[in-house]
Amino acid sequence: MATYIETLTMDTTGKGTYEITSEVENVVKRSGYEKGNVTVFIQHTSASLIIYENADPSARVDLESFFERLVPEDLPYFTHTYEGSDDMPSHIRMVLTRTSETIPFMNERLCLGTWQGIFVFEHRRCQHRRKIIVSVSD
Repeated sequence: MATYIETLTMDTTGKGTYEITSEVENVVKRSGYEKGNVTVFIQHTSASLIIYENADPSARVDLESFFERLVPEDLPYFTHTYEGSDDMPSHIRMVLTRTSETIPFMNERLCLGTWQGIFVFEHRRCQHRRKIIVSVSD
């Protein structure tokens, strides 16, 4: 099985979801493979990857609001706060989601459902440059 790998970079502007579906699909096209699997992996512990609704932005707003309530900042029992009050909550949010996704593709197109997209889920308040490894196998 042959593998093609690229590294993508994503500049985030703070907490939120950032769609990378088209960037991943472009890597698949550049790989030259017509069918196979693509694995997307984010190299960070304070951001994650999700496959989520990409048609209605309010679904992402609701997800982000839910995570704010699920893992709030400034909890008195967090000791890992070296980089600020959003440091430990961002690590917990990452653990509750995923750092990688594997998606099949056919005819150089991702086999995502009608309303599915691939997103970087940024858990930190400040802007960051995120590295995403995209590995395409035939």
